[in-house]
This record gives sequence, C-alpha cells and structure tokens, in this order.
Amino acid sequence: MLRVAVVGAGPSGVYTAQNLVQLDSGVRVDVIDRLPCPYGLVRYGVAPDHEKIKSLQNNLRTVLEHERVRFLGAVRVGPGGLPAARLKKLYHAVVYCVGAATDRHLGIPGEDLRGSWSATQFVSWYSAHPDAADDGFLRDVRSAVVIGVGNVAVDVTRMLARGPAELSPTDMPQGALRALAASRVGDIHMVGRRGPSQARFTTKELRELGGLPGAGLLVDPEELALDPGCADLSALPAAQRRNVEVLRGWAQVPPEDAPRRIRLRFFLRPVELLADGGTSRSGAAGSGEGRVGAVRFERTEPDGRGGVRGTGRFEDVEAQLVLRSVGYRGVPLEGLPFDASSGTVPHLAGRVVRAGAVAPGEYVAGWIKRGPTGVIGTNRPCAKETVLSLLDDASALARERPPADPVAALRAEGAEPVEWPGWQAIERAEAALGASLGRGVVKLADWESLLAAARTASAPQAP
Repeated sequence: MLRVAVVGAGPSGVYTAQNLVQLDSGVRVDVIDRLPCPYGLVRYGVAPDHEKIKSLQNNLRTVLEHERVRFLGAVRVGPGGLPAARLKKLYHAVVYCVGAATDRHLGIPGEDLRGSWSATQFVSWYSAHPDAADDGFLRDVRSAVVIGVGNVAVDVTRMLARGPAELSPTDMPQGALRALAASRVGDIHMVGRRGPSQARFTTKELRELGGLPGAGLLVDPEELALDPGCADLSALPAAQRRNVEVLRGWAQVPPEDAPRRIRLRFFLRPVELLADGGTSRSGAAGSGEGRVGAVRFERTEPDGRGGVRGTGRFEDVEAQLVLRSVGYRGVPLEGLPFDASSGTVPHLAGRVVRAGAVAPGEYVAGWIKRGPTGVIGTNRPCAKETVLSLLDDASALARERPPADPVAALRAEGAEPVEWPGWQAIERAEAALGASLGRGVVKLADWESLLAAARTASAPQAP
C-alpha cells in the first residue's frame, strides 16, 4: 500500500488525489490543507455570485469522500507547522499543490498608501477567508480604481457595483454583505495599460458588467479606436474579437443615469498613487503614510510591436480605494528548491529537482509547478502528468517504511487535523447561520468560528 500526502485541497490537489486512486488501486491519499475547509480557490477565490462555477465543489467533494482519500484540514506545513522534511518521513511520497500564494505589485510610488490593496485581499475578505480582515475597504470611498483587465478585475468591479438584493442570496459573509450594502461608491474605473484587444477577461465575464441593476457602463470610443486590433476584427482570435465586439456595442450606447458608474478604460499606465488632497508621494513608495486620494496615469499608445509606450501625457483619477489585479506569484516553500524568476519549484514532469537531480518522493502540481496560468480545468492534465511520474516511481518509493497511520504522527507533532466529519460540521454551522439571518448558507469568516464548528463533529448530535 503506497501512502501519498497531497499538500493543498484546491482543484490541483484534489485532481491529483483523483488520479492517484483511479490509476492505482493500491494507493491511499491524505489531502492536507492548512485551512480547515477544502476546495481552495473554488471556495475562497470564485466570486460569490458565480454559483455555477462554485458548484464544482460537488465534483471535488466526490473525490474527497472516496474510501481511499482522507481530508486533513488545519495542518500547516512549513514555518510554524510541520517541516517538509518531517512530512516526507510520514509518507512514501508528497505532492505539493500549494498554488501561487501572493500577488504581483505595481512597483510605483505610493503603492503602500492606506486604501491601496491587492484584488486578492479584497476577494479574500468578501469570500470569508479566515486570514482576511475587515480593514475598512469601503469606508468613506466614493471612487474606486481597479488596475487590471483580467477576470479577477472584472469580479471585484462587479462586486463593487452589485446591490444588497443581488448579494444577499450568496454565501458571502454577513460583515462583507453589510459593508457592500452600505457602500457609497459611485464611480468604479477598471483600467488597462494596453488596448481592449489585449485584455485577459473572458467575454462571458465581461458581458456580466453590462447587465447589473443600478449600474451604468461607459466605454470611450476614442480609446477603442487607438487599438490597431480593433480596426480589423477578422485578424483577431475569436475570444478577443468577441470582447471587442461587446465593448464596441457599449461605446455606441449612452449610459443610463444610475447610482453607480462603471468606466472601462484602456491605454492608461499607473505611475503613482497620490495621497488624499493631491499631494505627490513620488519617491515615497513603501511609506504607507496617509490615504490614497487619486491614481496618476500616463497615457500610452501602441508601439507597433504588440506592446505600448508612454506618451508623456498624464491623467489623475480620483480614488479612495485602489485594487491592483496584475497577476499572482508563487512563494518559496521551506525545505523545497525554488526558482525566483518563475515563482515555481524546479521539476521534471512533476518530479522535484534539487541541484540538478530528481529528489525521490517529492512532487509538484498546479500553479507552483507551472506558474499561475490556465483555468481550473488546466489543473487536470497537469495533475495527471505528475501522478504518472509518481506511479512510475512507485516500486522505488515503496521500499520506504513510513508509519502505519500518519495522523497519529501528525498529532504527536502538535497538529490537530480537521477530518471530513469536522468539515461537515462546519457546513452545518454555515447553514444554521444562514437560516438565522434569513439567508441561504453563509460562510463563517474567522478561525475561531471554523474550528469551534469543526469540534462539534465529535459531540453527540441532537436527535
């Protein structure tokens, strides 16, 4: 019997577990996560109003309920928890599926002013991630700027524009719902430094912005005209062509008068965040003094080589909230090699490579393997490649003699794993919370509540 630990209970981790038990009937898998809840970004990254995508949890659940798969939540691997070297001794093999844990920065002056956040932080807050805090994202905010033109940027723009009637049926935590319902945000600018034909959002996500009750949408036809890709749509790939067609349609229709206005802007590159009152923070990046009051952009133009160049013309856009959505990045894992240039763990078909040689029993899958690219489904072939490598190594791995029950060893190391019944108890608590608020399921948003709910799994159930 081969025992494998999969670190990370998001899609890449669960698909790894699925492939392991489907391709070899002699494998048992423990899916380990530092959170007490499974599903990773499907739970904590997919927008609350995207119920169809969130329903993927049902497929992931089927894998985690397999008789040879065990969920072990609230187990930290690395700093402050179980060292990677120790985990390796508890299993024949360990597959790391930890994603890309941080976001990219703009690298401009004033980025650390109060009111400047990553979109990841904002998403974590309204998705009830227990590490997120309500830092008053929306307090006294009249105008917001979202920097980036990918699907995450569209998501946070949509959340800022939606009203309480649309958000209340979701599983959004009550605190975030109250804050968004009380929001006085009137203008939301979603800004890209390149043209609309180079935007990364999908057409389906983009179209959702056009049908939000109480929100008018503005697209500047002059900015569309700047993009050479908009001149001949037949030369564009299908996805980009559809995006441009949608944007063109919006640019031709005057926006309705509405409490909130969404402005889609292109060919603007952020160069500086200005403190409230218009004071320049040039040269003071990282100080964090004061609150952001505006974003200074430089107008860009196509450079003829697929990129853009600055024009020397600048524009200030008022903003008390700035959300950057310019990509994710992997972080080093204690005890594993790391390629800082790509933000990934060096590997050969999923096998971890140390100092030019394959490290026996150590594997990677998902974003920490290939970088933050692709959609949820991209994790399926990525996980399968890694699993095939692992199973090719199975005869050599089986020579090791790990403990018969790793959970006992984990507890001896000070961990208190939340197993599947504990997660089911969290689900019951979230359903009960929603019922008490007159809503559907409402997520628990802090560690104390989650762990307290998980502990009720061992308590007698009411008849």
